[in-house]
Amino acid sequence: MKASHTRGAVSVRFDDPGLVSHAGLVAVMRLAEDAGLSDLAGELVRLGGSVGANAGAKISSIVAGMAAGADSISDLDVLRHGGMAGLFTGIRAPSTVGTFLRWFSMGHVAQLEKLSARLLARLAELTPLLAGADRLGVLDLDSKISQVYGRGKDGAAFGYTGVLGLNTLAATLTTAAGRPVIVATRLRGGNADTRRAVSSLARRALGTARAAGATGPLLVRGDSGFYVGELITMLAREGAWFSITAPQHSAIREAIDAITEHAWQQHTYRDPVLDPHTGQLIHTAQIAETSHTAFTNPTVNPGQKTTARLLVRRTRITTRDEQGELFPAWRYHAVFTNLPPATTRPATTEPDTTRPATTEPDTAGFDTATAWRLHDQRSGAIEHVFAELAAGPLAHFPSGLFAANAAWLSLAALTHNLLRATACLAGPTHARTRLTTLRRRLITIAARVTRTARHITLRLPQDWPWATDFTQLFTTIHAPPHPA
Repeated sequence: MKASHTRGAVSVRFDDPGLVSHAGLVAVMRLAEDAGLSDLAGELVRLGGSVGANAGAKISSIVAGMAAGADSISDLDVLRHGGMAGLFTGIRAPSTVGTFLRWFSMGHVAQLEKLSARLLARLAELTPLLAGADRLGVLDLDSKISQVYGRGKDGAAFGYTGVLGLNTLAATLTTAAGRPVIVATRLRGGNADTRRAVSSLARRALGTARAAGATGPLLVRGDSGFYVGELITMLAREGAWFSITAPQHSAIREAIDAITEHAWQQHTYRDPVLDPHTGQLIHTAQIAETSHTAFTNPTVNPGQKTTARLLVRRTRITTRDEQGELFPAWRYHAVFTNLPPATTRPATTEPDTTRPATTEPDTAGFDTATAWRLHDQRSGAIEHVFAELAAGPLAHFPSGLFAANAAWLSLAALTHNLLRATACLAGPTHARTRLTTLRRRLITIAARVTRTARHITLRLPQDWPWATDFTQLFTTIHAPPHPA
């Protein structure tokens, strides 16, 4: 492909008042309006003073800008161009919302978290965002260091990654039929210990998931950084299942050494996984399980003694030197979980028609392979959410104030959930696509706004490849409400 004109035959002018660059925001913000974003914000977020006035309009402007791809306060000006004023009212300038964000305290950020939880519950009612949550929901916990530049940012510090940054702690909820949504976030200093405040965040995540319709069993997964007695006992007390990677300390190694050789069973990966030590793909491994009692020190872990299953995977170390292999060597990976073991059902020659056909695990019990697979599936789940946030509003933290950045993080999570709900209404193709793809195909579309007899028409590009999905999204959201 090449230009069809000579250089001198082409010119540009920014003078068309009827054009908009993000026509898809009409559908996104209509869904936000149906879910009550502005009203909820006005009810729950109270900053006080003139700066805190019209919180609904200011928060809606930030969310709309983030949905359009804004990753800084100044980028929110993308909402003020061409015919946008004819499609939306109450658009606030970047200077206005910047002052608004800088007025936040950590108490006001907690109000935003409550707003995000309430909005998620309403989105789950309006869309199939959490389809399957009545059967099994999986909560993933993880943290991420986001690099920042300049020592003027509150809370910025050098953490375990060796870079100057801020630490984001988050929890996502995934169902068998949907993509992950964010149920809780917390911004911490860059040198924060991974375990800090994780129990309170997990408790809030459980409450948000339940309120959003996750009435089935909930499984909380995490890596070895969350192998914490306080967290694990809290999850068991709240009636949740946990599946936490166990660190290789002496008690765990002793439990692994006690597993007899005949207890190991072959495990084949449907999708090979990368061995971080060798860089090779692992196609097969061996798995076994035993029982383990953790957090037995009453001084360090008072009242946190827990006995549960210890799932262990071992992979053969195949690297050899010139002497060859004297004896088999293995690398071990252990998971501490209270998933109930599988129960043995009586043999039958007739199919059980009382149970629906499903590929989901049997929540009445999990054998070793199924329990391991449930934990192993967390690989990349919440990391994909972090990647989507980093490709959008969290490309960097825009303010020098810690509370303002915490508010930005909370609004980014809210926007993520809103876009996930929007994608569910665009058809099965976009329901599972990445948000960067959704934004490029269905939101960042140029359109001309025309008016005829009090009716607004968005004139979109001819032969747009995803016109069918956009039309389905638009007509579904703009369908007349059902009569009461």
